[in-house]
Amino acid sequence: MPMPWTFRHPGKEWTAFLDDIREIMDTPSSNVAYTAAEGVFAAFRARLSIQTALDFAQVLPSVPRALFVQGWRVADPLPWAGPDDYLAEVRALRADHNFVSDNAVEAVSYALHRALRPGDLDRALARIGPEAQAFWRLEGYAPEDLAPGIR
Repeated sequence: MPMPWTFRHPGKEWTAFLDDIREIMDTPSSNVAYTAAEGVFAAFRARLSIQTALDFAQVLPSVPRALFVQGWRVADPLPWAGPDDYLAEVRALRADHNFVSDNAVEAVSYALHRALRPGDLDRALARIGPEAQAFWRLEGYAPEDLAPGIR
């Protein structure tokens, strides 16, 4: 088996991921995009069991996968909430210098959709359930807008 793309070209993949977040959030800062990704992943991960989180991480590109588990303090899963709650959790990360915009969850979702092969994210979320599907749902984007960005 050849080496997977995600391990052969992690830098290209990561740069494209951050660029997609920056585009949707309309920020020139990769630091803000990074904080958005870290916060959104943490908010989602906090609602998953350990095994479910690890199963989900398997579909992520290599660097987002590492970010998904970075700093994880294992605890009982939180209940699913609503978009405002998730955004508040994202903004609580490094709160003194967190400049993520109101559409941070949308931006990370957009980048994630574009980083994965069509269907991979849908199958992973379907195994978790409707709350996970709702967390990552994007509206108002044409399928061609969500096509993988660098493959």
